[in-house]
Amino acid sequence: MRKVQFPTAIAAATALTLVPVAAVAQQPEGWSAIFDGLAVHQGDADLEGGGEFSANRAFLRAGAIYSFGNGAAAGLVASFGEFDYDFGTAANEPWQDVRDIRLSVPIRWASENGLQVLVSPQLRWDYERGASASDGFTYGAFAGVSWQLNPALRIGPAFGVFSEVGTGDLDVFPALLVDWDISDRWNLSTGGGLGATQGPGLSLSYAVSEQFRLGLAVRSERVRFQLNDSGPAPGGVGEDRSIPAVVSLDYTPTRSTSISVFVGAEFDGELRLDDATGREVGRQTYDTAPIAGLAVRVLF
Repeated sequence: MRKVQFPTAIAAATALTLVPVAAVAQQPEGWSAIFDGLAVHQGDADLEGGGEFSANRAFLRAGAIYSFGNGAAAGLVASFGEFDYDFGTAANEPWQDVRDIRLSVPIRWASENGLQVLVSPQLRWDYERGASASDGFTYGAFAGVSWQLNPALRIGPAFGVFSEVGTGDLDVFPALLVDWDISDRWNLSTGGGLGATQGPGLSLSYAVSEQFRLGLAVRSERVRFQLNDSGPAPGGVGEDRSIPAVVSLDYTPTRSTSISVFVGAEFDGELRLDDATGREVGRQTYDTAPIAGLAVRVLF
């Protein structure tokens, strides 16, 4: 059965543009264009200190990738995302709409002995509407190396290094690159996902047919963003972190088009608020929140 590579897209906002590189690198030599769209709704979640909130999230990504025809590819990818938070009342509202803009240069290199190297430098702007985009600017890179151990398994280590909004710190995290055909229908792989924030997660998928695939994906999400001057922490920084897990149904009518619908939940959620000096002024956990969404990918 032909395996269709389409990592599950899951909730929230460092996006690994290694995913489009992996897809386009299988194309014939030359230029290809890629377009992704993602929409996610997070249902009401109760806050530890009282009240509740919900959120709608949307991302669009477009780019051009050049495939060298030997497993290597490089390109330029840009994305725009928005998080619309609803806390119900202004008194409980630490922030409102948050924007996420990213520009990356994904690169993939492959050798004849099965070695692959993935590198994705990235610039990013995360800020509440009304704040200065430059104050929400961060930068970093994700890189990894993998080996083809046998025809069914590719695996190797990876790591990400990214600056953080509101601090001089670097966020460094390890990751694992894996693509394992457990059987003709089962596959375990690294899942980047449009709008992903904290390195790749893991996706287990089952090929129902050549066009339909069921998947289960889990990852860690964390996003920090610059706040404007009108909230409870003027000029401060907001943070939203959680562990989303989703079940998806992917439909691939052609080799260049994929559509995915998914439902699931965000676990271990937490909101944090820092003032303009970097001092933490608020932190609240939130209950498990239901999520559902739609993702589309088109290659030209």
